[in-house]
Amino acid sequence: MKLRDIAALISGEVVGDGEVEIHGVSGISEAKEGDITFLSGTKLLKELKGSRAAAVIVNRPINDIGKPQIIVSNPLYAFARLLAHFYVKPHQYKGINEKAFVSGKAVVKENVTIYPFAHISDNATIGSGTVIYSGVFIGEGSIVGNDSVIHPNVTVREGVKIGSRVIVHAGAVIGSDGFGYVFEDGMHRKIPQVGGVIIEDDVEIGANVTIDRATTGNTIVGKGAKIDNLVQIGHNVRIGNNVILVSQVGIAGSSEIGDGVILGGQVGVADHAKLEAGTMVGAKGGALGEMKRGVYSGILPMPHKDWLRAMAVFAKLPELNKKIKELEERTKKEER
Repeated sequence: MKLRDIAALISGEVVGDGEVEIHGVSGISEAKEGDITFLSGTKLLKELKGSRAAAVIVNRPINDIGKPQIIVSNPLYAFARLLAHFYVKPHQYKGINEKAFVSGKAVVKENVTIYPFAHISDNATIGSGTVIYSGVFIGEGSIVGNDSVIHPNVTVREGVKIGSRVIVHAGAVIGSDGFGYVFEDGMHRKIPQVGGVIIEDDVEIGANVTIDRATTGNTIVGKGAKIDNLVQIGHNVRIGNNVILVSQVGIAGSSEIGDGVILGGQVGVADHAKLEAGTMVGAKGGALGEMKRGVYSGILPMPHKDWLRAMAVFAKLPELNKKIKELEERTKKEER
């Protein structure tokens, strides 16, 4: 594929030889002859100059790199589009395999692919163009929208609604019972979890994610949310649009996560917390109560800049403790 054709595909402008043939897409350090790569900042500029890549995608022309360039506003996004163009194969329509179980009461729309040993329960609905892989269980009355992909061994319990263009990776469980108990007569008595789960359009759910059904009402994941592997979302949680949840985040019941919130790896959110839209919490941080928009860090969350200053002091505590002891000894001597 010629560089000028690639530029047209990603709406970019060629600087240099547009007739260069491109055979693949790769990162700067892995690039081979004939590959195109990208540069989104100046950090890897030196490495780029020594790269074998035939061309590079940048957000502004760069002198003295000896390679033709494509200028775009967002090089990383352009790079992602090219990865999809060169390497991602669309799911082929294969129909419903005879070894899949599909209830006679289920509604399966056109161009749906269902692989062997999937189970589609009574009154479930599978939207057009959707792919259901082996080992998937879709519970009674659950709905999967159009052009979604449900990877192997996913469990979608009863009464779950999944939107269109949703990707659910292997081993995820959507609609498991919320963790609800009441202590009575010396025992933890189960509170029935009779609500549902709503996953809106364009959500991606990582491997082994668990999203609990609501006690009543619905647990909701908003449009465009991206959930990494091993995330736990409790009952009656509301996740806003375009939220990012990184691996091992745990969100306790009835919390509200505003639009565009980003939670780093292993962040814990206490029950009934409310995070304002645009809030960010750093890895291993905690979130509780009502948190206004900002960047927070720490188990007992504080503004990130304050946390950095506190950590700088923390590292000096042994030295400070030694000086305090020296001052105490000096004071005692002076008092004598």
